[in-house]
Amino acid sequence: MFWRPTFEVDLGRVLAPLRRGRGSLNILTDERGVVWYAANTADGSGTLALRRCAGEVEAEAWGPGADRLLDGVPALLGANDDDTGFVAHHDVVARARLRSPGLRIGATGQVWDWLVLAVLEQKVAGKEAIRSWAELCRWFGERAPGPAPDRLRVPPTPIALRSLVDWKWHRAGVDLKRRTTLLNAARVAHRLERAVELGGAEGRALLRLVPGIGVWTAAEIAQRAWGDPDAVSFGDYNIPSMVGYALLGTKLDDAGLAEVLAPYAPQRQRAIRYLEAAGISRPRFGPRLALRDYRAM
Repeated sequence: MFWRPTFEVDLGRVLAPLRRGRGSLNILTDERGVVWYAANTADGSGTLALRRCAGEVEAEAWGPGADRLLDGVPALLGANDDDTGFVAHHDVVARARLRSPGLRIGATGQVWDWLVLAVLEQKVAGKEAIRSWAELCRWFGERAPGPAPDRLRVPPTPIALRSLVDWKWHRAGVDLKRRTTLLNAARVAHRLERAVELGGAEGRALLRLVPGIGVWTAAEIAQRAWGDPDAVSFGDYNIPSMVGYALLGTKLDDAGLAEVLAPYAPQRQRAIRYLEAAGISRPRFGPRLALRDYRAM
């Protein structure tokens, strides 16, 4: 399939929120520049391959979920994103927007895979969460359908996670609290996919009905599942500081973050995305978080 977008597509930038470095066994780029993406869909697992080709995007897919993944290519690459009405209320946001005129927020259309990753990232250091994500995908996800790179894995399904015994969770470095949240979600996973149809605050509220899923986790899922431009990850370790220093020159807490971003509603996440695309980050000082290894406990 060939799709010709009406806007400039930067595959690396639009898909960046889905990546977690080498721990992202469900999405990777090969030596030819082809982006490979493996996912669980309503029709089953599938593999999608994407490549830029003379103004078009070439897409191929394999597995039971192939047709659904192909149908979702425009949304995945930001075709449904709309920044109409966005106003840069700070000079730094305006400059960041000028540097990234083609920035789009993509939507995968899938809740479950991103729910698993978001829950694993709750209240732990990034490296720890990425390690658990990679190990769950490697050990309990299936090999991606089609001629995909050997490393590519479809994330584990709700059934697969519900079948894991305690020692396997322990081996993957997942503590009891996050494990319980994942099992709570796995029991109602088929209902949670409706959050994509609801979108916005209503979709996030549906996700939060699962015990253990709060504002931060719901926002992280919403950003990836339906490209929610207003889903702010309140409770994040980095974002309040990054936004605070970028816009005010000082550190913020969640209350301050909500106040400074209020003028950007209903596109608060877009403002954050512009700052991130410009390479703005929180100042690096203070002690590093110590990684916990649940395998050794």
